[in-house]
Amino acid sequence: MSATATRVLVLNSGSSSVKYQLLDMTDAESIGGSAAGRLAVGLVERIGEETSRLVHTPLAAGGEKRETEGPIADHEAALKAVAKELAADGLGLDSPELAAIGHRVVHGGLKFTEPTVIDEAVLTEIERLVPVAPLHNPANITGIRTARALRPDLPQVAVFDTAFHTTMPEYAARYAIDVATADAHRIRRYGFHGTSHAYVSRKTAALLGKAPEEVNVIVLHLGNGASASAVRGGRCVDTSMGLTPLEGLVMGTRSGDIDPAVTFHLKRVAGMDEDEVDTLLNKKSGLIGLCGDNDMREIRRRIDEGDERAQLAFDIYIHRLKKYIGAYSAVLGRVDAVAFTAGVGENAAPVREAAVAGLEEMGMAVDASLNALRSEEPRLISPDYARVAVAVVPTDEELEIAQQTYALVNA
Repeated sequence: MSATATRVLVLNSGSSSVKYQLLDMTDAESIGGSAAGRLAVGLVERIGEETSRLVHTPLAAGGEKRETEGPIADHEAALKAVAKELAADGLGLDSPELAAIGHRVVHGGLKFTEPTVIDEAVLTEIERLVPVAPLHNPANITGIRTARALRPDLPQVAVFDTAFHTTMPEYAARYAIDVATADAHRIRRYGFHGTSHAYVSRKTAALLGKAPEEVNVIVLHLGNGASASAVRGGRCVDTSMGLTPLEGLVMGTRSGDIDPAVTFHLKRVAGMDEDEVDTLLNKKSGLIGLCGDNDMREIRRRIDEGDERAQLAFDIYIHRLKKYIGAYSAVLGRVDAVAFTAGVGENAAPVREAAVAGLEEMGMAVDASLNALRSEEPRLISPDYARVAVAVVPTDEELEIAQQTYALVNA
């Protein structure tokens, strides 16, 4: 790799979308939540539809956001369109300054515990994991194959959502079912949002002025998808999502924890088949199932107007969140910080206040004035007397992927 190659393109390929960022890793730590070092960001959505849309923002020269609409047939066409937009800003994929392309891959199973340079053997293994990540891994694979075709000479690196959680001990990762059956079908807790949990736990330690090895953190990644993790000394020891991203907290459209027998009951009593139950639990449950909205801002607006369904949905959401804070406090034994992150965690002050309310005996409290402040910087929102720091730490999964990618190709 050329000594001048310091840029990393990060690709997050969904089933009908591609999110991307181009970052200059010359001084990766200074990028943080600012645009410094972030050269371009963008999104292609509705791939395969007549109304496909590409939004591209060149940040390097303070350029203006550009939007184009029109049919984009597939991921190959989408990435070619992205390459064209980057080239228009002098940031093309053929640049000698491009060191690597980093890909978000949702499921890496137990095999992939670290970022990995992609070859055909790696792709084959990612494909083998499709049955446990049918909504995500196929799209990730498509993005990888397309990017490799565009730049076959360039290192392509897979960074796995599950990797951070592979440090969980067996007693946390195993389900209490027949071992032979579990092993034959790779049934265990894998966890997700790993790049976010890794980034936020490390940033929380820095906020406290300590090394990650010195700190025990409960990370609450609260977006439309939501997960919690218990991180002891920089290593994940438990997390709320399981075999799939369905388990755990109440989410925007996902149920989170539920009695497994509910699925059998729905088949027997409601006559629902597997696909219908899957759709119910993944797309028609959580906040949207409870009150018809999965936007926390809208739910809070309805609560302020006295809407009882919205209030109940919020209460259920907070109750589940408190249970995980309590459970992970027990798992860790000593908690140094609770960190809120992602869209809801970073922006919904009422969620943070309600989640911590009543936990004073556990050393947790929120200062109302600090909690109300809005900022893009990591910050403490707990009063000085609180034994456990409560923090808001904006996540940056793209930066985490870029850092891991760049470190690997420079090793």
